[in-house]
Amino acid sequence: MGEFELIRNYFAAAPCAQPGEGVALGIGDDCALLSLKAGEQLAVSTDTLVAGVHFPEVCDPFLLGQRALGVSASDLAAMGASPLAFTLALTLPAVSATWLEAFARGLNAMAQQCSLRLVGGDTTRGPLSLTVTVFGAVPVGQALTRAGARPGDLLCVGGTLGDGAGALPFVLNQRSAEASTTQALLARYWSPLPQLALGQALQGKATSALDISDGLLADCGHIALASGVGLRVERDKVPMSDALLALFNPDEALNAALSGGDDYRLAFTLPASCLAELIDAGWSIHVIGQVVEGQGVVLVDGLGHDVTPSTRGYQHFRETR
Repeated sequence: MGEFELIRNYFAAAPCAQPGEGVALGIGDDCALLSLKAGEQLAVSTDTLVAGVHFPEVCDPFLLGQRALGVSASDLAAMGASPLAFTLALTLPAVSATWLEAFARGLNAMAQQCSLRLVGGDTTRGPLSLTVTVFGAVPVGQALTRAGARPGDLLCVGGTLGDGAGALPFVLNQRSAEASTTQALLARYWSPLPQLALGQALQGKATSALDISDGLLADCGHIALASGVGLRVERDKVPMSDALLALFNPDEALNAALSGGDDYRLAFTLPASCLAELIDAGWSIHVIGQVVEGQGVVLVDGLGHDVTPSTRGYQHFRETR
């Protein structure tokens, strides 16, 4: 099967690749054309996932398709952008119709959930890797960024943390447990649902935001640096799921929530005056600390003592996941 036949059979014909709002021209030409409404800016983000680094060499291609797009679309959520479209650059060691059919179904399933349309990409031969570029629209001046946090703001997250990291030992077959007890964690790892609606709800309210991919403490460090402030995280307020706490001891669970990564929840800073309105609207928001004068991120216990761990999250080229 040649490159163009592969694209036609498994991607161009997918429901997510059909024309839709915001896409003036999709797959089939040298470039896609996207349409923006007056007063909007284009938000663009690219992620590369490499076999053996971001996912196991051998895994379910349907789940991989979901994960590849989900983790990329989370960047749109972090900016408060409305999803428009995405491209896929797929490098394959060999062509397998069974693998491609399952991968395309998983990709399409996540695309439908995120309201994203496939508008192009590339296919090449080589070690398995996926590069996804997502496009979204955001009103001019309303994009959420990492800069803007102010002393006195609340530090918040959009849900429980640690499930993605907690799933990893089971994904890598390093630990085993009854399927019924690991299902919730594995779903968070393989099918991360970007908090797109929450990101849009935070427009005009949050002073800074990002999505948690490399670990809460590490990623909060990006907000602190970009905003020129300090962040004080209260250890006892970090939310964790019942599923995580049932499978790991308290120290292991907390480490996963603080430094494990793969959460794809939003972390953001918020004036205290905006919290009640968001809570009343039904958003699951957890206040875990505050913005302070200074720099960097500090984790404190219930007595206010500094208990910041030396390992704060994952970094490429310094360690292996």
